[in-house]
Amino acid sequence: MAEESVKLLGYWGSPFALRVKWALKLKGIQYHYVEEDLPNKSPMLLQYNPVYKKIPVLVHDDKPLAESLVILEYIDEVWKQNPLLPIDPYERAKARFWAKFADDKCVPPVMAAFSKKGEEQERAAKEARENLKTLESGLEGKRFFGGETIGFVDIAAGWIGCWARMTGEIIGINLIDAETMPLLDAWFQDFLEVPFIKECMPPQDKLLEHNKEFHKILTAAST
Repeated sequence: MAEESVKLLGYWGSPFALRVKWALKLKGIQYHYVEEDLPNKSPMLLQYNPVYKKIPVLVHDDKPLAESLVILEYIDEVWKQNPLLPIDPYERAKARFWAKFADDKCVPPVMAAFSKKGEEQERAAKEARENLKTLESGLEGKRFFGGETIGFVDIAAGWIGCWARMTGEIIGINLIDAETMPLLDAWFQDFLEVPFIKECMPPQDKLLEHNKEFHKILTAAST
């Protein structure tokens, strides 16, 4: 597939753009990457995603798609090599369930713990830990959610380990630990050490500084 026919509009520090990069890398798809300046959104981004006006946006043969989980499913349907979703319909449904659970039940409390203070932050951290523990049950003792190979849920949720640990470092509250979530902790470590996954990750020092500044802005706004 020619690079010119696949384009990704993203932002270097976005985990949602990152998971699309991971899927494209896993599939071996060449693409043209366009870095967006989010405070000054480009006419291209506003043209391709007029509804949400946010990244990531995948453009294939000049046809745009928004929302990262939707993009992951599209990539898997168009490019059959190295499938993300299982063949079995029940297993496919379970993969979609856990990916949505991660987005709907794990990400919001992690973000709330990151952006709130005092009792609100403590409640959010407690909820994040409880929901991450529930996510762990979806592993069912496997190395990856996809079994022995990386699959849909791994690509969709694998970034949470890095961001949750970074959040913990910034706010001083541990959200994931090997004692209470041994399987999830091991999964995050194994996933982030996979060469092509690691290759796509932004520099950790740059990401940490970026999120420290973002944290200052969010907590200042909440006072």
